[in-house]
Amino acid sequence: MTTTTQNTQRYAIDPAHSAAEFVIRHMVIAKVRGRFRTLTGTIDVPAGTDIPSAVAVELEVDSIDTHEDQRDAHLKSPDFLDAAKYPKITFSSTGVTGSGPAFKLTGDLTIDAEYEGRGKDPWGNERIGYSGHTAINRKDYGLAWNQSLETGGVLVGEEVRIEVTIEAIKGQ
Repeated sequence: MTTTTQNTQRYAIDPAHSAAEFVIRHMVIAKVRGRFRTLTGTIDVPAGTDIPSAVAVELEVDSIDTHEDQRDAHLKSPDFLDAAKYPKITFSSTGVTGSGPAFKLTGDLTIDAEYEGRGKDPWGNERIGYSGHTAINRKDYGLAWNQSLETGGVLVGEEVRIEVTIEAIKGQ
């Protein structure tokens, strides 16, 4: 369905041109980057504006990819994301503030976002783009596993930086 109300257009997130990525400290001395390969969702945009009124995103936990199979398996385990019990990570906005191009999405967390542009692709589909970032303390979400290092510090940092880039297609 293309329209959610008469004056709001629904866009479907294009997973081939979107990314949900994260960065976390490892052993105090480095940063590990990862991403979720499976990302879906919708963005509702009122007519006459580029700022969404609602955003819903879903990530499949089994699609986590840090370029290290053993680490990915550990992240999917009950020590971290517990993919068997919680197969999806979801975000649904409960509010949007700002008039653009920068704005804030609120929900279970707050995301600083920016409108990146819109245009038609070679097949005539209208596309719209956004980016966003936030940081969370993983312990706030029950992800408390860690290991002390003999040299001091811990194996896994507490702050997780999250970055998203979204390209969405109208009416898909």
